[in-house]
Amino acid sequence: MKALLIILCILCIFVTSGCFYAHIVTPLDRNVDKTVLGQKTGAAESKSILWAVAWGDAGTAAAAKNGGITTVNHMDHELYSVFFGIYTKSTTIVYGD
Repeated sequence: MKALLIILCILCIFVTSGCFYAHIVTPLDRNVDKTVLGQKTGAAESKSILWAVAWGDAGTAAAAKNGGITTVNHMDHELYSVFFGIYTKSTTIVYGD
């Protein structure tokens, strides 16, 4: 019985990890070892509240335009989420020239 309780506690920790707060940045490129970032950086974001209202343009074109970039060399995706997604911000970051 005690072993079952310990296993359940461990499963709860793994299942809910990142549910209360998450701030993750990941590359959107497969060959990052060969990537040259470039001189400029641009970002575009979208936000949502209570899973009901969302706004913004987190697209690549918007991020490139915000950074004055004409040639995109690399992209990252940043996700910020609070308490099971009650508030979420998704950002596309582009690097280029």
